Amino acid sequence: MEQITFPVIDMTKLNGDERKTTMELINDACENWGFFEVMNHGISHELMDTVERLTKEHYRKCMEQRFKEMVATKGLDVVQKVMKEFAAELEKLAEHLLDLLCENLGLEKGYIKSVFYGSKGPNFGTKVSNYPPCPKPDLIKGLRAHTDAGGIILLFQDDKVSGLQLLKDDQWIDVPPMRHSIVINLGDQLEVITNGRYKSVMHRVVAQPDGNRMSLASFYNPGSDAVIYPAPALVEKAAEQETKVVYPKFVFDDYMKLYAGLKFQAKEPRFEAMKAVESPLNVDPIATV
Repeated sequence: MEQITFPVIDMTKLNGDERKTTMELINDACENWGFFEVMNHGISHELMDTVERLTKEHYRKCMEQRFKEMVATKGLDVVQKVMKEFAAELEKLAEHLLDLLCENLGLEKGYIKSVFYGSKGPNFGTKVSNYPPCPKPDLIKGLRAHTDAGGIILLFQDDKVSGLQLLKDDQWIDVPPMRHSIVINLGDQLEVITNGRYKSVMHRVVAQPDGNRMSLASFYNPGSDAVIYPAPALVEKAAEQETKVVYPKFVFDDYMKLYAGLKFQAKEPRFEAMKAVESPLNVDPIATV
């Protein structure tokens, strides 16, 4: 069986002679994996180490029922300050990556962010999870397979305990734990905007018998009232290549309401369901005067 190598991008190579090759690697990862891992991404290793230490300390104290002690000593203030700094760095990285995707797609710089903007700007949030060891992992489902509803997701995962897997060519592939890396995966909204050129991919978390697994997932999503639709330039290109446009036009918040009940099902029926509600967005305002 052919060895499958998970795509890892060294972002320092974007600044020199290897930029073209590195951009091609990013494009291939977006088209064929929906995931990739970035190294040398500009976020300091010291900050990442601090976030990891504070996150694991927080969970350990919660498990040891020392949470009240942590609150009394204002320990949470330190955690919140560091997390805000880390979140700001991740948001900056997300926007940089989206511009790299725009470049590969032939879209103007900032296009995806502008689509995400809505009336109040994109939404950015972080979810912190801790997966304890499971003595009988074969009996536990972990986090069931799903695609992410939003835009671009940046994951700071444990560098020692694995668990995240993605579905590629009907095989579950481990996302390798790597120290100081950030795992990137594409959500449903990027599949729509790219008219299917880039894909959101099914992934899951499987239980592990040894070690606590830390996971900090940050979501760079469209604003709730942002209107999501395939980029016209990519639709034109698809028409030239006689490729059918299959993606709807919708308000992001409407999609999220639908997703809430269908998260662990295939994404295609969600896209089909949104087609049924997209017609009001396509009304010509001149024709209704």
